[in-house]
Amino acid sequence: MWRALQRLWPYVTSARHAMLAGVLWIVLATAISLTAPLILKYVIDDLLAGATRATLALAAAALLGLAIADGVCRYWMRQRLIGASRAIEYALRNDFFAHLQRLPLSYYQANRIGDLMSRASSDLGAVRLMVGPAVMYFGSTALGFVIAVALMVSIDPWLTLLALIPLPLVSIATHVFGKAIHEKFDRIQAQLSELSAVVQESLAGVRVVRAYRQEPFELSRFGAANDEYVHRNRSLIRLQSAFYPSLSFFFGLSGLVVLWFGGSGVINGRITLGDFAAFSRYLVLLSWPLIAFGWVINIVQRGIASWQRMLEVMDTVPAITDAEADPAALAGRVVGRLEVRHLSFTYPGATQQVLTDISFSASPGQTVAIVGATGSGKSTLLQLVPRLHDPPPGTVFLDGVDIRRVPLERLRRAMGVVPQEPFLFSDTVAHNIAFSRDGDPPKDAVAAAASAAGLDADVSGFGHGFDTMVGERGITLSGGQKQRAAIARALLVDPKVLILDDALSAVDTTTEDAILRRLRDVRETRTCLLVAHRISTVRDADLILVLDGGRVIERGTHTSLVAQGGVYASMDRRQRLEQELAAS
Repeated sequence: MWRALQRLWPYVTSARHAMLAGVLWIVLATAISLTAPLILKYVIDDLLAGATRATLALAAAALLGLAIADGVCRYWMRQRLIGASRAIEYALRNDFFAHLQRLPLSYYQANRIGDLMSRASSDLGAVRLMVGPAVMYFGSTALGFVIAVALMVSIDPWLTLLALIPLPLVSIATHVFGKAIHEKFDRIQAQLSELSAVVQESLAGVRVVRAYRQEPFELSRFGAANDEYVHRNRSLIRLQSAFYPSLSFFFGLSGLVVLWFGGSGVINGRITLGDFAAFSRYLVLLSWPLIAFGWVINIVQRGIASWQRMLEVMDTVPAITDAEADPAALAGRVVGRLEVRHLSFTYPGATQQVLTDISFSASPGQTVAIVGATGSGKSTLLQLVPRLHDPPPGTVFLDGVDIRRVPLERLRRAMGVVPQEPFLFSDTVAHNIAFSRDGDPPKDAVAAAASAAGLDADVSGFGHGFDTMVGERGITLSGGQKQRAAIARALLVDPKVLILDDALSAVDTTTEDAILRRLRDVRETRTCLLVAHRISTVRDADLILVLDGGRVIERGTHTSLVAQGGVYASMDRRQRLEQELAAS
C-alpha cells in the first residue's frame, strides 16, 4: 500500500499550490465554526445574569456573521481542493491512456478491453475521491477534533475525559470495518470490470449476436454478471449499514455521559449552564468529525484498491521501446530498402517457433509477396517489420540499419500498414483516411489517396461524399469498402514501405484487378510487402515467398514457381479451377 501511495505522491505535489490554499481555507472554516459555541456560552451566561436586548442583538449579529464567513471559507475550500483533485485526475487519465498506447499488441490479446475501460473510468474516479474529498474531509475533521477537544478541556478536563472514554471504540470499529470494506470494494471493482467486458464484447459483436439469434444468451450472460455485481455491492452495503450505526451508538454513549455528569456539574456549581451548553455543542461537533473520519477511511480504502488496480496496468513494462534506438538513425531521407536476414521468431512466453530462418530483400519499386496456408506465419512476418512485435536483433534492416536502432516514430512514419482486419473509427470517411497524417491534410490529397485505393467511385455514391459518417467500426460500409479506406489511409502518408496484409480479401477479382492497376504506379516508387491468399493478387510480384510452418519452402516469380510444379503451382491450379467452376 505504501509503495502505491508513493507512486501517487508526484501527482499530488503537482497540484500542491491549490492543495495548500485549500488547507488554509480548511483552517479558517474550522476556526470560525468552533467559535460559535463560545458565543453561545457567553450569551446563556449573560441571560442568567440579566442580559439586555442589545446584547442579544450583538450576539445574533456575531453568529450570523460567523455563519456567512464559514460558508465563504467552505466554498473556497471546496473550490481549491476539489479543483486540485480534478487536475490530478486529468493528469492521471492522460498518463494512463498514454501508457495504454505504448503497450504491445500481445497485452491487448491477453487482457479484456472492458476491464481496461473500467480501470480508466470507475477506478480513476475512486482515486480522485481519495485525493480530493477525502483530503478535504480528513483535514477538516482532524483539525476540528483537535481544537474541539482542546476547548472542551478548557471548560472541564474531567468531563472531557469521561466523554472521550467511549471514543477509542470508534477507532477499533473503523480499523476492523475499514479492512473489510477495502477487500469487498476490491472484489466489486473486479466484478465491474467483468461486467464492462461483457457489455463491450456484446456490443462489438452485435452482428454475430443477431445473426445467430443469441440475444437471449447475451442477456443471460449480462444478467449473471450484473447479479454478481449487485450481490457484491449488497455485501458492502450490509457492512456499511453496520459500520455507521455502531459509530452513532458510541457517540450516544458519550452524550449520555455528558448529560449525566455535566448536568450534575451545573447543579453543583462546578460549571455554568453556558459552559454545559458550549460543551454539549462541542461534543456534537466532535461526533461529526469522527463519523466523517469513518467515511474518509472508506473512501481511502476504495481509492487505494482502485489505484493498485490502475498500477497493475501502469507497471506493465512496454515490450517494444526505443531503449536500443539511436536518435541519429535514419535521420535523413529514408529510401525504403528492406532486408530480412535469417529471421526466426517466437512469441514471448510461447515455446513454439512461429518463423524459422526467413531471408529476403526488397528495394523501392519491388514487391515481395508472401503466400501460404492459414497459420503459416505470413501476418506475423509483416507485423515484425514495423515492430508491432519485436524481431530479434540483427534480423530486419531498413536502409541497412537494424530497425531496433531506429526510433519507433521515425520507423513507423516511413511505413504504411494495412492490417488483415481494417479498423475504422466512428467518424467521416475523410477523417478515417486522414487518420494516418498529423494535422488536417488537404482535401485533394485525401481524394487522391481514395482514388488510388479504388474508393472514389463508392464515395461519390455516398449521400455526403467524404463527409459521410461510417458508424462504429465502419459498420455502414461493406468489407471491401473498409479495406479500400484502410489502403487509402496508408497511401496518404506517402510511405516508403507499403505493407498490405491480405488487404484485398473482401473484394471480388474484378475490383481487385482494378485496384492493383491503380496501385501499380504507387508501387513503382516504394517497397511493397504483400500477403494474399489469391494467386491473382501476387501474380506480378517481383518475388514470391511460399511459407509453410513458418519456413520458406519455395521462392521465385510467378512463372518460375508455376514451372517448379510445387506447392505454389498446386495453389494456382486449384484457384484457376475454382474460378472456372464459378464461371460455369
